[in-house]
Amino acid sequence: MHFESPIKRRKSRQIMVGNVPVGGDAPISVQSMTNTETCDVDATVAQIRAIANAGADIVRVSIPSMDAAEAFKHIRDQVKTPLVADIHFDYKIALKVAEYGVDCLRINPGNIGNKDRVRAVVDCARDKNIPIRIGINAGSLEKDLQKKYGEPTPDALVESAFRQIEYFDTFDFQNFKLSLKASDIFMTVAAYRKIASQIDNPLHLGITEAGGLRSGTVKSSIGLGLLLMDGIGDTLRVSLAADPVQEAKVGWDMLRSLKLRSRGINFIACPSCSRQNFDVIKTMNQLEERLEDITVPMDVAVIGCIVNGPGEAKEVDLGLTGGTPNNLVYLDGKPETKVKNPELVDELEKMIREKAAKKEAEAANLILKV
Repeated sequence: MHFESPIKRRKSRQIMVGNVPVGGDAPISVQSMTNTETCDVDATVAQIRAIANAGADIVRVSIPSMDAAEAFKHIRDQVKTPLVADIHFDYKIALKVAEYGVDCLRINPGNIGNKDRVRAVVDCARDKNIPIRIGINAGSLEKDLQKKYGEPTPDALVESAFRQIEYFDTFDFQNFKLSLKASDIFMTVAAYRKIASQIDNPLHLGITEAGGLRSGTVKSSIGLGLLLMDGIGDTLRVSLAADPVQEAKVGWDMLRSLKLRSRGINFIACPSCSRQNFDVIKTMNQLEERLEDITVPMDVAVIGCIVNGPGEAKEVDLGLTGGTPNNLVYLDGKPETKVKNPELVDELEKMIREKAAKKEAEAANLILKV
């Protein structure tokens, strides 16, 4: 089905995180965060590469100490992916990683210390053209705001955000993005909606501490989906108590589902029933595992019977319809070949890879002509 996304993006100014534009008319970027011990340079580098291979445009690394800052220097030397340093409490750590080539600083000015320390970080960021993410979290609101509101609320998050923005206005610094995160969907969505109409800085989306792989994916998809449908959001991170590689994959699945970005295979698959003429679930599991390396945007339909199979197959790059005695494969909407169940996955993988290579070549030729 070739419907265009009806989403109209909120207008925002653009900043650069390394070579990745955030905001303006740039694609919504996907982020994740390492969970290795940062001082273990080899493990952290390996995880950054795995996250990037899964599609993350930007990776955040926690820098809780000066030892971690020194380790960051060696990490920076080994990866090209734009890196954000997550820093709390000690402003000197921010100054150190800025010296070592960080692409963005994630700070909460409220816990960095007095105004002079925040100014030192901002001045350093300005001198080195490093953007800053102001991170507001419901779990770490200022004590007076907790007392004023009684508990975290959307208004409390927004008031906290404007305090930090006023700090930056005082320093005449606008090279920042902002996040207002809570573990509660309604609070997060309300806070982002409220501030989105009042500032034009890029917004970093996330439902913080969303949960495990399944529950966190559902919660994040609902919360971030509501905001993305509103056109709100310039970069996102799905926070899961799971392998951070999964965060990047889920983030891409969200953007692909809303037709905001395209990468890899968009599988359309039936949930299967007694009408299926092959094992749909097993086939899908094998295809997803085998074809994770494909980054060319493609639509592939895997339908177990002839009820919806032909209709879906005619609308995609490659479609499979279950049939007896053989299954029918469509290519570019037209019947192409019949495949028996024992050879099904192998043949599909071969055909999908051939189609992906053809699409990649066509895209390269188009670029050359332009």
